[in-house]
Amino acid sequence: MAPVPPGIRFLASFNRDQWYKAFTFALTFLLYTSFHLSRKPISIVKSELHKNCSHVMRAPTESSSGQQPVLHPELDCSWKPFDRNNYKQLLGAMDYSFLCAYAIGMYLSGIIGERLPIRLYLTVGMLTSGLFTCLFGLGYVYDIHSLGFYVFVQVANGLVQTTGWPSVVTCIGNWFGKGRRGLIMGLWNSHTSVGNILGSLIAGYYVSSNWGLSFIVPGVIIAAMGVICFLFLIEHYGPHNCCSLDIFSFSDHSLRSAVFEILRPALCVPVQQQQVVVVKSEAEPSPISFMRALRIPGVVEFSLCLLFAKLVSYTFLFWLPLYITKAAHLDAKKAGDLSTLFDVGGIVGGILAGVISDKMGKRATTCAVMLLLAAPTVYTFRCVTFISLFTVVCMLLVCGGLVNGPYALITTAVSADLGTHKSLKGNARALSTVTAIIDGTGSVGAAVGPLLAGLLSAQGWDQVFYMLMTADFLALLLLLRLVMKEHCSHRKRPGVAVE
Repeated sequence: MAPVPPGIRFLASFNRDQWYKAFTFALTFLLYTSFHLSRKPISIVKSELHKNCSHVMRAPTESSSGQQPVLHPELDCSWKPFDRNNYKQLLGAMDYSFLCAYAIGMYLSGIIGERLPIRLYLTVGMLTSGLFTCLFGLGYVYDIHSLGFYVFVQVANGLVQTTGWPSVVTCIGNWFGKGRRGLIMGLWNSHTSVGNILGSLIAGYYVSSNWGLSFIVPGVIIAAMGVICFLFLIEHYGPHNCCSLDIFSFSDHSLRSAVFEILRPALCVPVQQQQVVVVKSEAEPSPISFMRALRIPGVVEFSLCLLFAKLVSYTFLFWLPLYITKAAHLDAKKAGDLSTLFDVGGIVGGILAGVISDKMGKRATTCAVMLLLAAPTVYTFRCVTFISLFTVVCMLLVCGGLVNGPYALITTAVSADLGTHKSLKGNARALSTVTAIIDGTGSVGAAVGPLLAGLLSAQGWDQVFYMLMTADFLALLLLLRLVMKEHCSHRKRPGVAVE
């Protein structure tokens, strides 16, 4: 009898529940990666929509043969309507239209999502998001120069992309309990940075030759992931009654048995899970209302805290490359490369916040401590960053971790904890609405932060950093009541200690 290979033995050591959880973790990670991948191209293409036309050279004509090419400042090289002097406002209008639509739509998305199967709801959202992302790129293909067209596409895309976050958080929250939820979701939340990096690489590859493909390719990717979602996503965790596979006849061969154990999770679909998706049981809990979700202890505080935390995070996202360019006198490419370290720090900060909050059992306290450290660190970044390259790298990593740590924890583990709060008496269908309320409120800050930074930067960068520090302190103040409750509570359990 041939021995079982070590790799097969290792894979077969996991039970069906573990395989399903690992598969759900990986699938939802890839699904939301594709959402961020499709959002990133607009920031890459902006430089192509409006170029510095004074650097464009016109070849000499026949009448001026033998002469060197000359500069023509008036030469039209930008993409109308972004060739005007107010191009910054026009490009900003596209950003704000997307973010505002996203913030408004998020409140509705969670309520609608609770009343529909997550798999179907997410699939439709991804397919329509792929459509609108491609439409933006088709503006290049069909030579469209209407500002209204591009703003409409951004608004529509912002609305349909709200289907993503409540759905994936609900799904992964259904599969993973509170015990290690902070660590698991801290790792899982790195999909935002992975999506941003992939989106930048794809858009950057096409931007100089055909910027339309910078949108069309990501649009096709998110639509394809929507099809994969429809085919493979299992949205609920529950008892497993494996189907019988009579078409297979297995001998006592150990290797064949081990391989079968590996294939069973993919081949055997739990009967009860099919019933959950297709047949609505009379005992199934009803979705909760918007006001009922607001009354869950901790939802209002964490929502308002996220508004200010996300304001800081998105201000860095939209303005950090430009700030590095101006303050360190670097070109755009080097500044963009350095700014990615902020995202790297954010990944580490999100994981650390999850691990620490799991160990302490105090989500609010973990967020509060990181926010307390973030405010002075942000200003230190302004004062001492550009002493040396080493200082730049260190400060970007530290700032990214402290700024994005609370943001990541609130949008993932905290949202999942509150959506399964004991006051709901086991009604897990509240998770989508709670997640939408928290992230929707945070998205208001995401829209306001870059706008304020644009206005304040005209008076000097110090004003921007004062605004960021103030936002961090306000986020901290909003959590003080929950921090006091956590420290007064004698319960030593992981999760959000709110009653």
